[in-house]
Amino acid sequence: MQDTFVTIARYPYSTEAQIAKGRLESDGIEVFLRDNLAIDTDPLVSQAIGGVKLKVLAKDEVQARAILQSIKAYSVDDEGNPIVCPNCKSEHIEMYTTITNLKSLMSFLIGLLFFTLPFSTRYQYKCEDCNTEFPIKD
Repeated sequence: MQDTFVTIARYPYSTEAQIAKGRLESDGIEVFLRDNLAIDTDPLVSQAIGGVKLKVLAKDEVQARAILQSIKAYSVDDEGNPIVCPNCKSEHIEMYTTITNLKSLMSFLIGLLFFTLPFSTRYQYKCEDCNTEFPIKD
């Protein structure tokens, strides 16, 4: 059981997974990436196959999760200051994309049909503590 690999994180692109892999390997944890070559070949299949899986040995799972949690980067503004939730004042803010209007939906559909990346996406912030969603300030 200790020689099996377990998935501890998933990333949409292999670049993020490679950074985490390097950090874990620098602490002596054996790491294996799965589906990174498929996603590097065609990034549009990332969502369909569940992203790049970061796997470690079962015996290193707790230590690896602790390391990844300690390096988790939250959103910052242009000056490098953490973005603060307007509701609970937490700094645990993540940015994500949304399809909330017709322009974003049409962009997504055209990208899907013609195998291109979307040319119009909307971004929002979401607080991990209170789940408040708020827009990016321009």
